[in-house]
Amino acid sequence: MLLEGKNLSYRYGRGPWLFRRVNLTIAPGEFVGLVGPSGCGKTTLGRILAGYETPCEGSVSLDGRAYPLSGYHPVQMVFQHPEKSVNPRWRMSRIVSEGWRPDPAFLQRLGIMEEWMERWPGELSGGELQRFCIARALGPRTRFLIADEMTAMLDAVTQAQIWHAVSGIARERKLGLLVISHDRHLIRRLCDRIISWEDHVMPSTLQR
Repeated sequence: MLLEGKNLSYRYGRGPWLFRRVNLTIAPGEFVGLVGPSGCGKTTLGRILAGYETPCEGSVSLDGRAYPLSGYHPVQMVFQHPEKSVNPRWRMSRIVSEGWRPDPAFLQRLGIMEEWMERWPGELSGGELQRFCIARALGPRTRFLIADEMTAMLDAVTQAQIWHAVSGIARERKLGLLVISHDRHLIRRLCDRIISWEDHVMPSTLQR
């Protein structure tokens, strides 16, 4: 199952183009790093690939089948600020079970403690909350994961723990992974292929 964006272009309203004619492919089991300056459109590109945004031009497909797809979305995205991705009125047990019901062993692998399950989002730290967002995204029908500065706000120890778990799960399941980050050291250490936004997107294309 190949994730492919063809000739993707996006702008807000009638404003200037954020990016134009972007082409990107991610293969199953491939870890791709995307680096670039703030405000250049990396997050928007990720949101388009995950189905949160519709491109002004171009298309996204899985194995040649165009969006939209019904049911559980095979491309999941984890954002930088986990508190913005959860309902503050839901307990964590309900939040993590939105798309699927992970077993205790899987949650433990991501560092989630059993006693956190009945807490409210406001009772958890950023790192604890992000672990839940990752668990929710890694359902059995997920084929691609987009990590948008997923651990940028966390301390070095928590970052290392989370990436160790996520990369291990992704390798085992042969998930395609797009890592959007300013951390070039993380990108070099983790990814099979690195895309520099400045080199490949500006002014026209992002290609494999």
